[in-house]
Amino acid sequence: MLNRAHNKVIFKYLATLCLAGWSLIVQAQDLGEPHVALLPTPTAFKFTRETLTLPDSEKIGLLGGILLFDVNHSVRVGAGSFGAVRGSRGGFITLGVTAEVQHRLSSSWVSHAGLYVGAGGGRGTNILTGGGLMLRSDINISHETQRYGNFGFGYSHINFPSGLIRSGQPYVQYEYPFYSLLGQGWCAPPFANDSAWQNSPTLDAHEFTLVWRSYKISSSMKQAPSNSPHNSMQLLGVEWLSYLNEHWFYKLETEGAIGGQSNGYMQILGGGGYRFKLSPRSAIKLHIAAGPAGGGGIDTGGGLLVDTGISLQQSLTQRSAIEMSLSEVRSPSATFKALSAGLKLNYQFSLPQVSAMPVSKKTIRLFEPKHLRVRLANQIYIKANPHWRNNEIDRPIKNLGVQLDYFISPQWFLTGQGLAAYAGKAGNYMTGQVGVGRQWSLSSNYYIEAEGLLGAAGGGGVAVNGGLVGQVNGAIVYRLTDWLSLMAHIGRIEALPGQFKAKVVGVSLAYQLSGFTSTPNNKY
Repeated sequence: MLNRAHNKVIFKYLATLCLAGWSLIVQAQDLGEPHVALLPTPTAFKFTRETLTLPDSEKIGLLGGILLFDVNHSVRVGAGSFGAVRGSRGGFITLGVTAEVQHRLSSSWVSHAGLYVGAGGGRGTNILTGGGLMLRSDINISHETQRYGNFGFGYSHINFPSGLIRSGQPYVQYEYPFYSLLGQGWCAPPFANDSAWQNSPTLDAHEFTLVWRSYKISSSMKQAPSNSPHNSMQLLGVEWLSYLNEHWFYKLETEGAIGGQSNGYMQILGGGGYRFKLSPRSAIKLHIAAGPAGGGGIDTGGGLLVDTGISLQQSLTQRSAIEMSLSEVRSPSATFKALSAGLKLNYQFSLPQVSAMPVSKKTIRLFEPKHLRVRLANQIYIKANPHWRNNEIDRPIKNLGVQLDYFISPQWFLTGQGLAAYAGKAGNYMTGQVGVGRQWSLSSNYYIEAEGLLGAAGGGGVAVNGGLVGQVNGAIVYRLTDWLSLMAHIGRIEALPGQFKAKVVGVSLAYQLSGFTSTPNNKY
């Protein structure tokens, strides 16, 4: 009965997002008409801070980060994460999707009511989180300052239906609002030549990066009970970096363990830094970042991790660069400290700087449209090896998450996914993977796809050894409209090496979008 209840919650939430998607479709503007302009999408990064009460009156401080897009004046949808940063549960992290309604009270005050559906856990919370499904409902009021962002406060209720956590608490929040230039559906290539760029909007520089890091862990670190001593760990992940001007930038990164003795370790760090050129093709970056981290037997105390370091960046092509970094990571509330050496592969691009004003069709054609896809994914793991997990070996693991696709050609795409368990008594399991895929057309509405991914996984008692996993999927896609598709897929995931082997079946709801980019701005 409880599993049925879980499924009803997920299906109801998927229905909510479907309705939001149809609302987007109804309001979407036809870029095929020459006189039509594109309305930039109001977007916001929202950060929350609250104190969660566990059984026996234990307290943990939760930091939340969510990216939200306006569907219309009343509805916003997005995805994000909550992680412990205070207490004794470092490594307690969830991933999920959210939707909220908003109502303007005055020219500067706005009220919100939202629902977050997520999955995850960590740091000895198996009984507390059950299968891992997390529901967070909240109401809040925020004040828009125009110049410094939006500040607010509210009340939230967090519930793990199959576990023991039931907690209501006040919270504070901060929103950084901006506008994104997104087209509904996959727009055609541009028709203008480079000479028209003189009339284009101001460009913001960005970098998307594949990250590999190796930690040399301090010998003074305390180990979790029953774990052998740790001395090193390897991590794989991604980073998004945006420049505020020629030198200053802010960034968000997430990595998970793929080697060592700490499978299940994960970190989500946000911060900023300063970049200065050494030559036209090389530069030095200084950075500081902080956020929730833990798992895998690593003692991060309350969960807050601080990373400070330096890196050398060398351009390879107009759009790519390689970066070597050195940094120190430490947990202020625990003994964890490590020296990090990293290797990064940057993809550099520029986005148009837009406001609430419509962008004309003529201006849009000055940019190169990039085909994007966002998938709300539900994946079920089914035993393919009797030793695939430490307990409940006959019980499937159900996972909820988000997958992002970037099409580098009409057929080929780069992909990344983040998933966490919400049922199957594996509430601490999480995985983050990146890979490549290909699409073949069967008809105007039907497609088939194949993809391969590689990344980190751990927690929930799955036998992933060091944490490195590989996954292959095959899917059939039915395109409902130019903006919305349904996907059904089968696949297989395995630890490399390790006993974890599982068949994968899943369904996804996919939104097709177009982003508009150019080659990197030379001044960066």
